Amino acid sequence: MSGSVKQVSPEVLVATDAFVSVADDLVDALGHGVAVTSRGRMRLCVHRANAEPIHEMLIALARDTYIRPHRHACKSESVHVVEGCGDLVRFDDAGRLHDVLRIGPHGSGSCFYYRMATPEYHMIIVRSDVLVVHETTNGPFRPTETEYAPWAPEEGDVAGREVFRAHVEEAIVRHRLVHEETA
Repeated sequence: MSGSVKQVSPEVLVATDAFVSVADDLVDALGHGVAVTSRGRMRLCVHRANAEPIHEMLIALARDTYIRPHRHACKSESVHVVEGCGDLVRFDDAGRLHDVLRIGPHGSGSCFYYRMATPEYHMIIVRSDVLVVHETTNGPFRPTETEYAPWAPEEGDVAGREVFRAHVEEAIVRHRLVHEETA
């Protein structure tokens, strides 16, 4: 990577220069970094401050990380898969699975890019050892603008997360069976 980086937390690096370029070594370092973080996540923010109008991040997620279903008021979110694979799971307001989209890098046969322009509950389930994505969203970042699904367990509820994950996995299987039959 060209440019300077500062580590602001165990999971977050922030680029400090106005010009940032990223090469394979940084993507690899993010992927390896998830193994030593408590939540199995690591990100490089290439925007330099939370107040900036555009936020761009390279985010690495470990297979066992839990992304609690959430939505963002007044924000759009674009994701481009760099490496790895997973499922983007979208839910209705009551917590029923609305759609599931297999995601992977270009050439994988999966969707490698998506943009969500309206607030809807979503989560990513990582299927590879590590999933690395490039995410772009509008700023500024305000934690209060992320609305977590009231029907999904909090991050600290390990037992609840396991039960919820099993429920979502069953719903994904049912969803895919129905859509394969109608295709």
